[in-house]
Amino acid sequence: PELRIEMNEGEHHALIQELVANGNFSGGSVCNIDGVRVDFEDGFGLARASNTTPTVILRFEADTASALERIQDLYRAQILALRPTLTLPF
Repeated sequence: PELRIEMNEGEHHALIQELVANGNFSGGSVCNIDGVRVDFEDGFGLARASNTTPTVILRFEADTASALERIQDLYRAQILALRPTLTLPF
């Protein structure tokens, strides 16, 4: 499923740019073509800025519940390191 973080206009692009520049996604293969996608052997995470609304869109998929939790925890830590007051939907 797709998760969304509603933000003020322009902030969503800034957050993704900061994740690209400063995110620490060790253990995975990072692709920054359309946001920040990190592929692991057992799943992936993606954070990207919407082109139509001031929203960061997140997707997570994994082979197991524990892998999903690990990937979400990694994204949560990186996002909150940049925006500690954000309320995340995961």
